[in-house]
Amino acid sequence: MNNQDEGLKREIGVWGLSANMVNIIIGSGIFVLPAIVAGILGPASIIAYAFCGLLVLLIMLCYAEIGSKTTSSGGGYTYVVTAFGKYPGFLVFLLGFIARICAIAAVANALVDTLAVVFPVFHAYSIKFVFFVLLFFGFASINILGVKQGVGLVKFNTIAKLLPLVLLIVVGFFFIDTDNLKWTATPSLQHVGEASLVLFFAFTGGPTGLIVGGEIKHPERTVPRAVIISIVFLILFYIAIQIVVQGVLGSRLSPEMASPLAVAGQVVFGPMGFTFILLGTAISMFGNVSGQTLNTPRSLFAVSRDGVLPIKAFQKIHKKFATPCNSILTFSTLGFLFAASGGFRTLAVFSVAGALLGYATVSLAVLKFRKMPEMKNKGFTIPGGIAVPLISIVISLFFLYHLKVIEIISISVFLVIATILYLGLYRIRQFTKRESGIKKQLHK
Repeated sequence: MNNQDEGLKREIGVWGLSANMVNIIIGSGIFVLPAIVAGILGPASIIAYAFCGLLVLLIMLCYAEIGSKTTSSGGGYTYVVTAFGKYPGFLVFLLGFIARICAIAAVANALVDTLAVVFPVFHAYSIKFVFFVLLFFGFASINILGVKQGVGLVKFNTIAKLLPLVLLIVVGFFFIDTDNLKWTATPSLQHVGEASLVLFFAFTGGPTGLIVGGEIKHPERTVPRAVIISIVFLILFYIAIQIVVQGVLGSRLSPEMASPLAVAGQVVFGPMGFTFILLGTAISMFGNVSGQTLNTPRSLFAVSRDGVLPIKAFQKIHKKFATPCNSILTFSTLGFLFAASGGFRTLAVFSVAGALLGYATVSLAVLKFRKMPEMKNKGFTIPGGIAVPLISIVISLFFLYHLKVIEIISISVFLVIATILYLGLYRIRQFTKRESGIKKQLHK
């Protein structure tokens, strides 16, 4: 698969990829989670951030290893199809692709709702509709113009979304009441586990940032460095936010508080602080949409490239800009339709389960890659033998076990439907091959 992305340009370096992953991972969750985690653990909340961050780092190390050895676009799909074949790869693709459409539609709606708090005009559906058109197709146009432009926008969005949070951390440090951070009791393992389960999903999204594998410069070095930089940065960043918000608000920080960071901003910066942090939330969501538009279309390009999805239009690369233009337009159109119609709510129920299944499968793929002669001595290898991949599989299964029954039923039904769809596509591919063979014979 190493030469299949020949038409794409390798423009993404370590800092571009790191920014890409940070931009994808930091969504709207961190603006709400400090109150929820504090409600479970109180002043000991930082334990959950450190513990959960370590679990996510172990999973992402698996992506770092396998991403350094596989230099084609597609992310988890490409890793799994290389290790286990087209059927498992197709399932991972479809789960991830639909989950990301639901995610981008949900974030776009949350973005409009956030803007409506400051600008009530966004409550009108006509304004919301026009905004969605500009948002989705504006980002599509920028990303079609080139991966360099897409990554440039991601870098800008990452800085823009981090700036208000960094200011809150730096200035808020001087407003901390240390009594609010004193432990009154050591938290139980059960409570740490409960808080980690909630926090886990604030760290997810990193694998999406690796879908652009065919456009990463020197992936054998860039991928592991970017993964470690981004995840370690996020662990420290999230802990700093929790310390400041908890130190400033103290007992006022409760699970019922809808915007704890905005309330902390009001205390630190005065009356305008609430609006300042609220707009920071909007910028964060804006950046998440731009990041999804950069990354996810490459997975659609990859399944078409490999013939798993027999629609050649999706593998088209723009002659001038060297970007998968049709895949970008298709993803943006689907995101727009789901956002405008509210259809994402129906399918969002299995997006978490799909992400966890993807993590477990990629962790298994690491073990398979190590036995493949062409991959064995290539790229980055996680120290410690099979320990990290095995722990990553256990972590994924642990979180799957704690899903709601409706989520487990939904993912099971989806896998059955996806299997039937794959078999149908397989028949189409076989028929197309036979037709092509007959035509070649007739031309001889």
